Amino acid sequence: MSKQQHPKALNYLFFTEMWERFGYYLMIGIFTLYLKDVKSGFSMTEEEASDLYGTFIAFVFLTPFIGGLLADRVLGYRKSIVIGGLLMGLGYTLMSVHSITMLYISMTLIVLGNGFFKPNISTLLGNVYNDDKYKGLKDAGYNIFYMGINVGAFICNFFGAVLYNIMGWGAAFIAAGIGMFVGVVIFLIGTKNYKHADVIKPVNSNDMSLIRILSIILLPSVVFGLIGFNLPEPFIGSHTTDAFLFGCIPVVFFYINLYIRSPKEEKSQIGAMLTIFAVVVAFWAVFKQNGSTLNTWADRYTDREVPASMVSTVKSIKLAEEITYKKDSVALLDEKFRVIEKGKKVYDYPNYFKNTDSSYRAQLSEGQTIYAFNTNLFQSVNPFWVVLLTPLVVAFFTWLTSKGIIVSTPSKIAWGLFISALSCLVMVGAVYASQNGMIKSSPWWFVSSYAVITIGELFLSPMGLSLVSKLSPSRLTSLMMGGWFLATSIGNKLSGVLSSLWDTYDDKANFFWVNTLLLGLAALVLFAMLKNLNKTFNKYS
Repeated sequence: MSKQQHPKALNYLFFTEMWERFGYYLMIGIFTLYLKDVKSGFSMTEEEASDLYGTFIAFVFLTPFIGGLLADRVLGYRKSIVIGGLLMGLGYTLMSVHSITMLYISMTLIVLGNGFFKPNISTLLGNVYNDDKYKGLKDAGYNIFYMGINVGAFICNFFGAVLYNIMGWGAAFIAAGIGMFVGVVIFLIGTKNYKHADVIKPVNSNDMSLIRILSIILLPSVVFGLIGFNLPEPFIGSHTTDAFLFGCIPVVFFYINLYIRSPKEEKSQIGAMLTIFAVVVAFWAVFKQNGSTLNTWADRYTDREVPASMVSTVKSIKLAEEITYKKDSVALLDEKFRVIEKGKKVYDYPNYFKNTDSSYRAQLSEGQTIYAFNTNLFQSVNPFWVVLLTPLVVAFFTWLTSKGIIVSTPSKIAWGLFISALSCLVMVGAVYASQNGMIKSSPWWFVSSYAVITIGELFLSPMGLSLVSKLSPSRLTSLMMGGWFLATSIGNKLSGVLSSLWDTYDDKANFFWVNTLLLGLAALVLFAMLKNLNKTFNKYS
């Protein structure tokens, strides 16, 4: 399909989303590393950092429910996107202030900002493609839009690494904020191309008022969250996890009630979407470990040393950190070793050389410096594959269509779950190759695992956005987009729960086997329901 076939709005929304994701993924790529940093961060343990990370990204994708609702009923999409972008930009920038209070204020601003931004830019894009001359291009449009997300996610980590190496964490967070503000400017410049698609939907007589929705969802969510937080003993992992999951109960009930109360002609549409929302929770629970478990794997268990032929170049552009070899620290440090620093227990992470081959260490002299690629650079592996593979995936489905084979959106999502499960098996291989972390694994295991899960992601994530846009009754589009992000949110929180269990697995392969089983079961459930889902999809799309 030629570029000219797509609406001009796609270009502006593509670059707006690219810069928004530049900021978000720059921040999230260093978030747990910053939390765990003993010298310049907050000295958190793996469990503490994973729990906070999971809670944070869960709320980031929970607020789109409210943001979508306000855009649908009150603000409109363009105003919501600008408000969200400004709040997120401010939140990223304030993270540069090293203070636990400021950290939580910044996280709150990002959470609220994403709620206004995320569902509404996706909905606005879908509305643009609702024009009859663009309807057949919607899936391809969402794929291109999704590639924009990942262009930003790919380039940001290089900026983050360089700025961290030169000026520290604060400079990297400020760069994230600048990226978001650039995205807002681009969005405002392109206003005339999507102004016509920013239409507040009329409220159906069966719909509840905004005040009633907030009172029967938001207030109960706060109450349920407080109950979860104040349980005598954590029910699932930690008090923050309990607070979040309990707080989700009224929101989940709202969507179930929405299905029950919906007119007969809308029931199958809403039911199909809710079914897929429930199943893809498993995908996000595994995929969103990229900022926690897989960041840890890259940091501790992956060979990050810069090849000798590249040292001078990488050193000059500040993409590597200097690590000094100290024989005594290698002998003393252990993964679960705690030290006392200024009267506080902190986690002292293993020296980079701890799990390297003894023959390799024998070649090093005391005080020798090596250069290792910054850990957060590995966060660019996934978006690299997305940018590379998106045209191939689009071409693959175009080729199938030319042969008369039409793969429905629900079918793509089911295959996405199955393919993603295979990526976890690659990490099982990485564990075996590294002798359960006793020696460092080749970075190619990491790269290969991401190649596989990226294919699954491309089958699933942009297709989910397209599915909601196609199946939602027009008056509920942003609300149902919020439901998609609610499923993402719950999955994100569960990713933190799973990641926090990392240190409890003596055999790390078992950790990845659990992920494989989780995704495999989700795929089987969706395949079993495909006949009915496809029937509904074909009727309304």
